[in-house]
Amino acid sequence: MAAVPKIYINGKYYDQPDAKISVYDHGLLYGDGVFEGIRIYSGKAFKLKEHVARLFESARSIKLEVPISEPEMVKAINDTIALNNKRDGYIRPIVTRGAGSLGLDPRKCSDPQVIVIVDDITMYPPELYESGMEIATVSTIRNHPNAVNPRIKSLNYLNNILAKIEGIQAGCLESLMLNHKGEIAECSGDNIFLVKHGVLRTPPIDAGILEGITRNTVIELAKLASVPVEEIALTRHDVFVADECFLTGTAAEIIPVTKCDARAIGTGKPGPITQQLRAAFFRMARA
Repeated sequence: MAAVPKIYINGKYYDQPDAKISVYDHGLLYGDGVFEGIRIYSGKAFKLKEHVARLFESARSIKLEVPISEPEMVKAINDTIALNNKRDGYIRPIVTRGAGSLGLDPRKCSDPQVIVIVDDITMYPPELYESGMEIATVSTIRNHPNAVNPRIKSLNYLNNILAKIEGIQAGCLESLMLNHKGEIAECSGDNIFLVKHGVLRTPPIDAGILEGITRNTVIELAKLASVPVEEIALTRHDVFVADECFLTGTAAEIIPVTKCDARAIGTGKPGPITQQLRAAFFRMARA
């Protein structure tokens, strides 16, 4: 019988069924909070400092005071992994605004909640990592950067969820989202990469994307492998005529895309640069 997961809340650990916060917490009422998703490989959180730094940046952007320091957050995450004896899995640190009134005023909230959840996650069926997956462009666009900036990893993921619903209705497990200019931004839960004539291309930060930790890692690995990298504005046309396409994300890792909007990409099979970068990523992650 599997052990009951232990959940960290504000410095204490609770069995999963007993891990609770107030129904008046603004994280629940309004999505007022931030989070990260981090992979665990061989008992260690992958790119932990980078994830924690982004968590605190998201909090600063929404004027949310995290009640513990970055080093304390790192320790809380590592301790939660150790307590749960998790060798490979997924960890989610969350900071909410805390309990308040039914109004929007964040000044009426008290006691921000720091939560760390360790569990398992599977984004896509294993066979798609070998054969490639299909994605569909959806009508739900990424949030305008002057609304909720897409670089904030907030608890309000309704924009992404609506895109995911559209993709599922189109028979695809992932959705390609455009920005307010009609350019490619990212998918509902992953960053996107294209390969054309041996050059790796991905939308820039100002295209309305989340600056993915896995995305940045893949860019580093490509440069180490002498694969040219361009962060440039891209359109659907670039996807349709690409030689290769793949997605990156903490939960998804690196997954090839072989079809978009009923059009085969390249040969219709995962390409050599995709496979090369996947292998390099897993060597790094498990090193």
